[in-house]
Order: sequence, then structure tokens, then C-alpha cells
Amino acid sequence: MPKPVELTAAEWAVIKAVWEDEPATAPAVQQRLAAATGWTYSTVRTLLDRMAAKGLLTAGKDGKLTFFRAAVTRAEAQRGELLYALRHAFDGALTPMIRQLIETRDLSAAELAELETLIRRRRQQKRR
Repeated sequence: MPKPVELTAAEWAVIKAVWEDEPATAPAVQQRLAAATGWTYSTVRTLLDRMAAKGLLTAGKDGKLTFFRAAVTRAEAQRGELLYALRHAFDGALTPMIRQLIETRDLSAAELAELETLIRRRRQQKRR
């Protein structure tokens, strides 16, 4: 299994902005994040460049503009975040983590049915 993707809070903000507007330029990302973060262009550009160096983004030039694309999917980033929480907050114990998620939210009947379906499918896969 590949190493899980782990993003900092700043990287989450940037990659979400990139996902929304791929391919994204640094000025576009800075503009999208300005109200929420107050980050300057140079801050955003530094984050984008560092994320590209880490393999989280790809960068390509078109004239003077650099366009950034996500090198990881939303699902890969979410999986990394969950595995991080599982390791650090729950010492690798899945049941307490799931219990906490279920008890923390007011789940709709549709959400509960979907969870039951997921568990049923997983049981069937294990039997094979």
C-alpha cells in the first residue's frame, strides 16, 4: 500500500482551491483564499511550490504563467487524514473511531442505511 498522503492545514486549504479550479495559477489560488486566510501572493506561491516539490501538486509552465494541478485525489487525501487520526487519536483502534463518528453526528435514516450496506458488503467480501 502506498504511503498515506498527509497534509497540513495550509496544504488542505491550497489543494481544495486547486481542486476547485484546475489547472490553477498562483494568483487564482491566492484570490480564492484571500478572504479566509489573508495570505499574500508570495505566501501562496511558496506553498504551491513546496507542495509541488513534495509531489502533492504538479506544475507546468505556459509562457510566464505556472499552472498547478493536484497530484493526489480528494479520496487519497481524505484516506491519509483518516489514517492519521486513526493512528494518533485512536492508537489504531478502528471501532472506537467509528463509534465516535457515529455518536458525534445526528445521522439520517439514509446515512444509517448506507453504513449498514457498506458493512454488509464488507462481510460478504470477507466470506469469499
